[in-house]
Amino acid sequence: MSNSEMNSGVDVARIERAVREILLAINEDPDREGLQKTPSRVARMYAELFAGGAADPRRHVSNVFQENYDEIVLLKDIPFYSMCEHHLLPFMGQAHIGYMPRGKVLGVSKLARIVDDFSRRPQVQERLTTEIAEFIMSEIDARGVAVVLEATHTCMTIRGVKKPGSVMVTSAMLGAFRSDARSRAEVMGLLRG
Repeated sequence: MSNSEMNSGVDVARIERAVREILLAINEDPDREGLQKTPSRVARMYAELFAGGAADPRRHVSNVFQENYDEIVLLKDIPFYSMCEHHLLPFMGQAHIGYMPRGKVLGVSKLARIVDDFSRRPQVQERLTTEIAEFIMSEIDARGVAVVLEATHTCMTIRGVKKPGSVMVTSAMLGAFRSDARSRAEVMGLLRG
């Protein structure tokens, strides 16, 4: 077991046993050549995809920078993937994060790492959007935070209604972006580019 699997809090051996049972349940032979290593592969994949459950995103905000800057900071097009907690199928897309600092700014890579930590656990897009926004707002005492996620959900595109190409958009606006229409319009304009 790799260090990342041990640190993810995921019971890899238990997943391997469960995947073997799933293969038997769908009338497959888990001992045939093409499937022999599948339980192990799936278990390692789940350890990676669900590593955010054991991660503490506060480690990314332990070193903020004092900066006399009070205008919008915006990072667009942060790729992310997560797993729909209803079907355990992936959804993936782009996150856009804007904030108005109050004397503290984050290193740009920290925003992407925060998205990763919250997305690598069983999720729904609405909660993921809110968790990211509330975390940034509280941890750096921002004047406002705006988070917009755009994602394609395979639980909708490959099963059920089967509507490939559909994109779900969610937003969370906190502080100045919620209370001040001009600030909200400005950040949304920057997002549209």
